[in-house]
Amino acid sequence: MASATNRVEEEVNGDSDELQQDSDKSQKRSAKHDSGASDLEKVTDFMEEKEIKHSEFLEGALSIIGAQRERDLAAKREREVELSKVSIKKDDVELIVREMEISRSLAERKLREHRGNVVEALQSLTD
Repeated sequence: MASATNRVEEEVNGDSDELQQDSDKSQKRSAKHDSGASDLEKVTDFMEEKEIKHSEFLEGALSIIGAQRERDLAAKREREVELSKVSIKKDDVELIVREMEISRSLAERKLREHRGNVVEALQSLTD
């Protein structure tokens, strides 16, 4: 009977050791799982910061592009005002329209760009 009791105790003790080992393994697994989650949070936080920095960079780039566009438009308007001040002769416009077979507005523009000089305007149209 003593041997039967010892065997029962060994089985009980053995089972409890196995249960304890299983418990330790599950704790290790959960610890590994938790560390993975914290690592994931670190990466996610880093990526969010990186995205914020990129968006700030893009906003800065867009503002620079917008400012450049405004400067270009202002220069273009100023150029148009200068060209509109140049006086041209109707006969010169008619000559260019007839000889080059282009629209009146293009002929006027070319004459204004070349300060009313018919020869230079014709040369620019043939080049």
